Amino acid sequence: MSRTAHIRGSRLATAGIAATTAALLATALSPAAHAEGRPTRATAIQHAATALVDHAAALGLTSAEQAAVRDVIVDKDGTQHVRYDRTYHRLPVLGGDFVVHLTPAGAYRGANRASRGTVSLPSTTPQVSAPKAAGLAVNALRAANLGDRLQQVKAKPQLIVDALHGALRLAWRTNAVGLDSLGNPVARTVLTDARTGAQIDAWDSIETATGDGKSLYSGTVGLETTQSGSTYQLKDPTRGNTYTGDAANKTDLCFLGICFQRAPATLFTDADNHWGTGTTADRSSAAVDAQYGTNETWDYYRYVHGRNGIAGDGKGSYNRVHYGSNYNNAFWDDSCFCMTYGDGDGTTFGPLVALDVAGHEMTHGVTSKTAALTYSGESGGLNEATSDILGTLVEWYANNSSDPGDYLIGEKIVRSGFGKTALRYMDQPSKDGSSADYWSSSVGNLDVHYSSGVANHFAYLLAEGSGPKTINGVSYNSPTYNGSTVTGIGRDKLGQIWYRALTVYMTSSTNYAGARTATLNAAKDLYGAGSTEYNAVAAAWSAVNVN
Repeated sequence: MSRTAHIRGSRLATAGIAATTAALLATALSPAAHAEGRPTRATAIQHAATALVDHAAALGLTSAEQAAVRDVIVDKDGTQHVRYDRTYHRLPVLGGDFVVHLTPAGAYRGANRASRGTVSLPSTTPQVSAPKAAGLAVNALRAANLGDRLQQVKAKPQLIVDALHGALRLAWRTNAVGLDSLGNPVARTVLTDARTGAQIDAWDSIETATGDGKSLYSGTVGLETTQSGSTYQLKDPTRGNTYTGDAANKTDLCFLGICFQRAPATLFTDADNHWGTGTTADRSSAAVDAQYGTNETWDYYRYVHGRNGIAGDGKGSYNRVHYGSNYNNAFWDDSCFCMTYGDGDGTTFGPLVALDVAGHEMTHGVTSKTAALTYSGESGGLNEATSDILGTLVEWYANNSSDPGDYLIGEKIVRSGFGKTALRYMDQPSKDGSSADYWSSSVGNLDVHYSSGVANHFAYLLAEGSGPKTINGVSYNSPTYNGSTVTGIGRDKLGQIWYRALTVYMTSSTNYAGARTATLNAAKDLYGAGSTEYNAVAAAWSAVNVN
């Protein structure tokens, strides 16, 4: 059943609200929604629907548009935040998302919008054909993988309205996919002006953290499994039936939710409920790490942030290990709601089944279900940084003596062929040779894994402060842009502030200036304006030149 509220002139169609309410009552209510007399999720959506009618002009909504609920947050005091996606004449609006904020009584308090202005186009008929847009996207995919002979390349365009890149325009959003020479997947989303054929933007479609995490070194960990007859399945009934399967070194070929080829996820089973040997000689060892990472990530979001699963609906994701041929990557895929791990090539990286890999990649799923930060420019850097920040906090939360918490990204899985001791360094991102320590007007032109350095540096400073120090046996020395001394407020408060900013205030177009505002708003909500925490957020952003 659709969760779509239809705008019809100045009134909201009651059928749309009825469908929304019924769907949410059936599927979206959590036990916590009724605690302490707070409004339920369904009630919050009803309040927000009224606000859409009463404040349509302020939100830029017209009779040509529809607004669909993406996410709902109800604070402990009953304050409500309802996040919407927008369509225009049934076309998705990139940068059209917004969050409506309501008082505990349901009164409209304000909104955050990804873009300003009213969506209006003279025509929704493209002058560039869909096949032409597909061809341009294929060329862009080949150009991005120059030197590799791609196979089975396909592309499927979708007509959208682009409100994210300056002047409003009709555009084709095309996902081009293929396989590289080793049979591993490559994918790129290309945004093309539907009137001129000019490329507006392009970004990698597989959200990755190449090599983040560690090898098979999580030690002996407890696992919840499912007994089936005389065997046990690596499926956790206590965490939404999350499970781990063997991809058999095969790969996917999917785009826009349509799969022409899907790697398997053959469920791991065991006779005595004792899994793996801690070595790569046993294929189930990698599965143990993947399942453990899923468990710790689930628990972190559940017990620290009150989020019931990646999508907040109690549904468990699943894992595929041993994916591809010497695949130096791991990725989250919304289309399967699953995590996928490569084995690495043994020279640059070892197997990518690791605790902070799971935390990083599954946080991409959380971001997708909340702010949906666009995976290019400054918003793309914030997307990657969100996964680094919260993924690192998962590692600290797990408190595993075999992998103590740290602010190094991927330090356990790098091999001698990589040439560095970690993938990324949160205390001083430039130590990786590519990442930015501080904001500048050119940051948005960097690869998103490197533009993320500004937010990673902010997060470290906010948690631990500036200057030299040793934490858990690791030496750090975090400088500041303005020569200031920053005093940290601790990891727990960093996590609370960043998560609230992500889920309540950020939108698809949030840039670094917007992230400063979002985190200050979050700190004000949690600790009060002018509090030590609020002032620390401001100081940490200034220390990375975001003012």
